[in-house]
Amino acid sequence: MEHTESYANFPVWIVLLSNIVAISIYALGTYILAGLGIVVAVLYLCYCFWIEFRVLTRSCVDCYYYGKLCGLGKGKLCSLLFQKGDPRRFVEKEVSWAKLLPDFMIFVFPLVGGVVLLVRDFTWLLVAMLAALIILSSGGNAMIRGSFVCKHCRQRQIGCPAEEVFKRNKNQDK
Repeated sequence: MEHTESYANFPVWIVLLSNIVAISIYALGTYILAGLGIVVAVLYLCYCFWIEFRVLTRSCVDCYYYGKLCGLGKGKLCSLLFQKGDPRRFVEKEVSWAKLLPDFMIFVFPLVGGVVLLVRDFTWLLVAMLAALIILSSGGNAMIRGSFVCKHCRQRQIGCPAEEVFKRNKNQDK
């Protein structure tokens, strides 16, 4: 196993890159779903905010990076909004694919909405937006987390239940 340096505080460029990808996914999803009506787009944005709130209150409050600059930029934000939790709770948390499902819905809702819109009225612009959404949600997120964030995360070294889920999945593929 290769030893990789972990960051006590992540470089700002990693935080910016990870947030550009996340905000781009949210913006693309909102724009795509706006084709189904402004109410659908607003509900999607509310869902995105709820997911972020959920991560901050269920994970970030207990994370090593609480009050620090984590790779996703949430540690500092969390410390401004919420009281510090218990770091042991982070390590002891059980994560499963079912518990991660709400996070994946950020991608699934606009994908399904986009397919509905394509069936109603095909446009190459919508095809391009759906392709960008797929690339950012799968490859973009995988690159950000795999190459820049998780690889250098001190919380991962301490104990990260999400890593266990993904590691189990990789081991099953072999």
